[in-house]
Amino acid sequence: MDLQELSDRAEIADVITRYTRAVDTKTYAPADTFTNDAILDYTQAGGPATDAKAALEWVGQMMGAFERWQHTIGQIEYDIDGDQAHVTAYFTNPMVAKREDGSEHVIEVGGYYHHDLVRTPGGWRSRKMVDDIVWMRGF
Repeated sequence: MDLQELSDRAEIADVITRYTRAVDTKTYAPADTFTNDAILDYTQAGGPATDAKAALEWVGQMMGAFERWQHTIGQIEYDIDGDQAHVTAYFTNPMVAKREDGSEHVIEVGGYYHHDLVRTPGGWRSRKMVDDIVWMRGF
C-alpha cells in the first residue's frame, strides 16, 4: 500500500463519518459528502431510493420518531481503483424512543453502508449509498 492509497482511505473514512455525523446531529445535508447526482437507497429501511436531498429529508422524518441516536462505524473494506472506489462500512445505530409512560426504550439496527465513491476536485464524494440492514433488535 502506498501513501496515495493511505490518503485515499483516510479521506473516504472521513466522508462516511461526515454522513453519519450529519444524521446524528440532525443536519441531514452534508454538502461535502455526496455528488450532485448521488442516489441514496434506503429501501431496506422502508424508505426511498432517490436523490440525496429527498432521501435525507426522509431520514429526518423517520428519525423524528426517536429522542436521540448515535451511529458507530466499524470495519471498512476499501476497493479503490484510480478515481473510483467501492467501500463497505459496518455500522450499528442504537436509537432511543420514549414510551407513553415516559420510560426509554432502546432500539438497535446494524448492517453495512455500501458506497460507490468518485474522486472530485473537492475530494472523494459518494455517488451512491445503499443502507443494507442486517439485523434489528427491540422493534
